[in-house]
Amino acid sequence: MATHRTKMLIIGSGPAGYSAAIYGARAMMEPIVVQGLQPGGQLTITTDVENYPGFADVIQGPWLMDQMQKQAEHVGTRMMWDTIVSVDLEGGSPFRAIGDSGDEYIGDVLVIATGAQAKWLGVPGEMELGGKGVSACATCDGFFYRGKKVVVIGGGNTAVEEALYLTNHSDDVTLIHRRDELRAEKILQDRLMKHPKVSTLWNKTVERFEAGADGGLSHLVLRDTVTGESSTFEAHGAFVAIGHAPATELFKGKLPLDESGYLLTEPGSPKTAIPGVFAAGDVTDHVYRQAVTAAGMGCMAALDAERFLAGLEIEHDGHVHAPAEA
Repeated sequence: MATHRTKMLIIGSGPAGYSAAIYGARAMMEPIVVQGLQPGGQLTITTDVENYPGFADVIQGPWLMDQMQKQAEHVGTRMMWDTIVSVDLEGGSPFRAIGDSGDEYIGDVLVIATGAQAKWLGVPGEMELGGKGVSACATCDGFFYRGKKVVVIGGGNTAVEEALYLTNHSDDVTLIHRRDELRAEKILQDRLMKHPKVSTLWNKTVERFEAGADGGLSHLVLRDTVTGESSTFEAHGAFVAIGHAPATELFKGKLPLDESGYLLTEPGSPKTAIPGVFAAGDVTDHVYRQAVTAAGMGCMAALDAERFLAGLEIEHDGHVHAPAEA
């Protein structure tokens, strides 16, 4: 077991964590990034990326995350292959975290960039056809299904919003829901029902996704929740939209969360309720959930962290504490 000390501790990688690290390193905060179970975040399981600024051609998600990691390391970030299992935020800065390895990490400021995971159906073919017709983000991947037949699975706000968004690319969008009524807000339901490009399949659950001869999605096997009958439904793209789960288990009871479990921050800011603790990316964002917005929030967190450190008084013994309020 070892103790790792830094001015800036970042829990979680991905666009938010890496961007915070890049800005933090350039500000001489000598950041440590504890990468977690999925270094690089959700983009490591995304294939084609066409909406991240700066690249004329389609790029691969894992490649983009690898480049961000290397950039962060190049400017002075230390990457730790560990998973945080507990944090101590009481008493303010410095903040302590314990890794699964038993190592202790101490940071004068803490940036939480643990992200969120899309909820999946857990049926055969779902993971195998990820990036080959099955997705959990219409905003990310809808463009690749221009003029093709697509389906959205779900019945809440996310599903309806994804279905409406997909009408920008497809004239044949079908919403599949396991019940006979939606849970989405009434205004969204009205827009959906009135849209000429959208149809609905009620009382249907997906039993499995199946590939065609080209290896991509060919059709879904559905089960009627009322009669129990099975049927097939052809589609080129299927978007699972049953919600996301933010990775905030570590912070329950330690930081304020909203009703869905996302970390709460000051409006328009990455600042949490505890001075010196910042949240960036999907762990606090249930609206946009894009790589570019996560990267922007990581930048904001690093800039605010630098300002926070500048306001701390450093005693001769190296102890760091917040200045007394006037």
